Amino acid sequence: MNYIPALGYDWLTPLYDPVVRLTSREAAFKRALVEQSRPAAGQQILDLACGTGTLALLLKGAEPQTDVFGIDGDPKILKIAAAKANNANADIRFDEAMSFDLPYADASFDRVFSSLFFHHLTWEKKMKTLEECLRVLRIGGELHVADWGLPANPMMRIASGVIRLLDGAETTSDSFEGRLPTLIRDVGFERVEETNYYNTLFGTIRLHRARKPWRSSG
Repeated sequence: MNYIPALGYDWLTPLYDPVVRLTSREAAFKRALVEQSRPAAGQQILDLACGTGTLALLLKGAEPQTDVFGIDGDPKILKIAAAKANNANADIRFDEAMSFDLPYADASFDRVFSSLFFHHLTWEKKMKTLEECLRVLRIGGELHVADWGLPANPMMRIASGVIRLLDGAETTSDSFEGRLPTLIRDVGFERVEETNYYNTLFGTIRLHRARKPWRSSG
């Protein structure tokens, strides 16, 4: 498949950090995502579709004795992420691969994170990606997701029209109609819950947490 960069075009990739920072309350919702996960020493953590590595750096900073991996399908954005980690003297491994075909063994991670990513995927790729998240998590491991969600009020519904227009209804409708928690549950996660939400310039970002069951289906 042809990879679509985070902002739609390769030439916009260098603008990704300032755009997200200025429009999405990035610092607030990513800090909350990290805090709700309670990272602990010795854990293996995956930042799925890590982009420029902002969340991966926050995770490593929250508990330096974790092993943090970032994965993305865009080699150009991974170079930015690696440079940021190097400048911060943070030991983070970055891998290039697609979310629906992760290059990791079963039960490799204690935590998997995703930030503003699932709304880019078709339904089929959302489900395959969630199945991959379940596969690479250890039993009892947790999935932590921040993404556009059901608008909190009429103003947020109007604001979300920009994202719907830019990214297309096919991929964004599951998010903006509030179906993402159901999809997470459908692939086998349990204790799926919304933990917080943030109203932003382009709509409502909702945070979710889910757990891989102790009774694994394999």
